[in-house]
Amino acid sequence: MRLRSSLVAVGLAAATVLTGCAAGDGAESGSEGTGASLTIAKPDGAITTESNNPYLGDSSASKYGYGKVIFESLALVNPTGDLGTTPWLAESVEWNDDYTALTAVARDGVTWSDGEEFTADDIAFSFTQVLDGTLNDTNALDLKDVSVEGDTVRLDFNSSKYTQQSRVLHFQIVPEHIWQDIADPNSDPLTGEGQVVGTGPYVLDQWTTESVTLTANPDYWGGELAVPELHYVSYGDNAALTTALATGEADWAQAFIPQIEDSYLSADPDNHFLASPTAGAGTLFLNLQTKPFDDPALRRALAWTIDRQAYVDIAREGASEAIWSVTGLGTLLEDEIVPEYAGQNYSVDIDKAREILADAGYTWDGETLIDPDGEPVSFSISVPAGWSDWNTEQALIAEELKEGLGIEVKVDQPDWGGWDAARQEGTFQAIIHWLEDTGNAYGLYTSTMDPKWIVDGKAAFNFGRFDDPAVTEALNTYANASSEDEREAALTVIETAFVENVPAIPLGAHPLLGEFNTRNYVGWPSEDDQYASADPTQPAVVQILTKLQPAG
Repeated sequence: MRLRSSLVAVGLAAATVLTGCAAGDGAESGSEGTGASLTIAKPDGAITTESNNPYLGDSSASKYGYGKVIFESLALVNPTGDLGTTPWLAESVEWNDDYTALTAVARDGVTWSDGEEFTADDIAFSFTQVLDGTLNDTNALDLKDVSVEGDTVRLDFNSSKYTQQSRVLHFQIVPEHIWQDIADPNSDPLTGEGQVVGTGPYVLDQWTTESVTLTANPDYWGGELAVPELHYVSYGDNAALTTALATGEADWAQAFIPQIEDSYLSADPDNHFLASPTAGAGTLFLNLQTKPFDDPALRRALAWTIDRQAYVDIAREGASEAIWSVTGLGTLLEDEIVPEYAGQNYSVDIDKAREILADAGYTWDGETLIDPDGEPVSFSISVPAGWSDWNTEQALIAEELKEGLGIEVKVDQPDWGGWDAARQEGTFQAIIHWLEDTGNAYGLYTSTMDPKWIVDGKAAFNFGRFDDPAVTEALNTYANASSEDEREAALTVIETAFVENVPAIPLGAHPLLGEFNTRNYVGWPSEDDQYASADPTQPAVVQILTKLQPAG
């Protein structure tokens, strides 16, 4: 079996520089013709404090997302499409066999936005901040050494980064000549004169509590940019954002919009929406420590009853892709399905589900399912109130299990705090949740079967608290293997355990979403060309902006 290895950028040539048409006169967003600005929107409410520090998750640069068009990274990992890697600030990136070392060659001809030359020393400095403890290791890089020789940087790690390649490659590079004077990069808001200096396609022009304006970097290494100006705006909620998109007040956003055809797409033929499947999945997590989910027979019966296509069509309104493989892996990861399970899929088969239950000692009292202890089978499924897609899925699952198996499902919609506490402490029965997306099969299996996530009795993943030493060993082997043969052998153990135990039930690919219009620009990602997702909060926003060209 050939494992998907397209995340590995071994010996890649320099990335092709994609140059858009020349920018025009900087007309306002929504105006016709060349040179229009783009308004990029979020539904996060007022952002009242300026902080341009790309390393702080709560900075305005991170919340709005504009930090990603100022500060660039070594390479861009595509979480959709071919799962490939495109060298960016590095002309090439190459991992060693066990992914404990990365060699990157700094791109020639790049300058910082203040005119200073970009060199390999800037790359080394950026990572050394983490190595020496100046910058908190929030990405769990676990660096061992950073060295420079000419234009080549070598990063050595204490552990394999096979399952964390994107975290390394997407780490944002900052200029040594500016940051060497920053006393504490973990708190500095980077608002001083001349501090917001990057290699990216745009530079910060104006910051207000209403919007942030960036203008095209005239000396950008990637060539001339078609879009002369970006405006970042945050609306109060999804409803306000949807209105802004529909009216053309906003041009580009990432949001789940209910009834998107009526509320957005039908407003203008130039309005578009792209849902890009990723290796992650919306997943039904089951508490394996309590009834009724301590019985694998019941879990298997559920897997043959829940309609994944209904999840896609109704709950997600088409913005997903159903996952039917017994391994829980979606189509992006089909290369990692071991031969034993290739082509083995679940379907909605109520007769089969009832047969599984009957063989395990379950009976029915009229239409009510009775467990082997003589008790009616019921459970609650919990999702925070307001998560409309998953709230809809709760109702769908309740209906499917009531009608198909006679199980009473109680729909629980607490506030975030209550839901969060229950998932960590294991006091829930069932929840719908996302996965750790590592770009390969490891994400699903570590999220659902790895005890490493349970710390001091609280779970960050593996909410059902699955624990099998053989599976744990196989997960560690997969993450640290020095050959694909080792990973395939580990996958056989892992997938067999997943199929036999059904510790969780993936429903559909957890997509990256993007809404945008083609009134002024074309060249956006599409279903036919998913060179990136259309989500403007992702690192590949810089790649999209170099691809855009004036419409017409």
